[in-house]
Amino acid sequence: MKAFGYVRPRTVEEAAEAYAAHPGARYLAGGTNLVDLMKLGVESPAVLVDIGRLPLDTVEERPDGSLRVGATVRNSDLAAHPLVRDRYPVLSQALLAGASGQLRNAATTGGNLLQRTRCPYFQDLDKPCNKRVPGSGCAALAGVHRDHAVFGHSDRCIATHPSDMAVALAALDARVELYGTEGTRSIPVADFHRLPGEHPERDTEIRPGELITGVLLPAARAGVPSAYRKARDRASYAFALASVAVVLRVADGVVDQVGLAFGGLAHRPWRAHHAETALLGAAATPPAFEGAIDLELERAEPLRDNAFKVPLAHNLALDTLTRLAPAPSPV
Repeated sequence: MKAFGYVRPRTVEEAAEAYAAHPGARYLAGGTNLVDLMKLGVESPAVLVDIGRLPLDTVEERPDGSLRVGATVRNSDLAAHPLVRDRYPVLSQALLAGASGQLRNAATTGGNLLQRTRCPYFQDLDKPCNKRVPGSGCAALAGVHRDHAVFGHSDRCIATHPSDMAVALAALDARVELYGTEGTRSIPVADFHRLPGEHPERDTEIRPGELITGVLLPAARAGVPSAYRKARDRASYAFALASVAVVLRVADGVVDQVGLAFGGLAHRPWRAHHAETALLGAAATPPAFEGAIDLELERAEPLRDNAFKVPLAHNLALDTLTRLAPAPSPV
């Protein structure tokens, strides 16, 4: 075990100041990803800034009907929250599809968003990994990459983002609230995570010293159909080979609201903008759904071992959209 310092701030302001004052610091909440990486020797923080007791653990409905989720709300509590289950079922389903019950009881909203985009080579200190050691190479490119990206990868990294929650938040147009020494800001969840490019060591757009304080879900009325589907190698405690989050509202047989995002396909949750554009205003029929999905997935660039992910994602999305669409009225 490598020695590290430990700070427990009392306020968000103190947390940001402590982080900024200690180069090599990391925020600690549930620790379900960070502590594992520390045990493996992948992460060696100089200081842990423990934010687990900050007043960021509530879910609050705002006057405009939006929902603010504090950064330290546990995944299991968020999945079970009545307003989430009623208005944002896609988010509840995504949370319950992630990890195990024990980990969901410890993992937090902010920590889920900040978990490292990774693959087995990232966690193996004997293998080169540009994400772990920039410039060292990517062992996955010539290695086993069945589980890796088909969208947005580069010659530096082909890992996929593991979060289920983030995929649902992207489809819901949620925003991440951030606080740093320079003040507060918010950015869409769909833009929070980065594609690898030439700097795969940077997973997100968070600035040095910033802290996630919450997630804002836009106002939604009960009953808007949404769902999360996940394909994986075993029934629980496994990352997605492919997943899909869908929000779909149909009026008079026509799509008038749609959010579509894929998981397990890229370095970040993949918001399907091309498919959404094609669907909006289109007839809510399987042929229209299939055409829009094909328009998105034709941009995929599968690797040697993972071309199966493209038809897998296609079938997941088509089935989910079809199930959410209202049945056609009898003639």
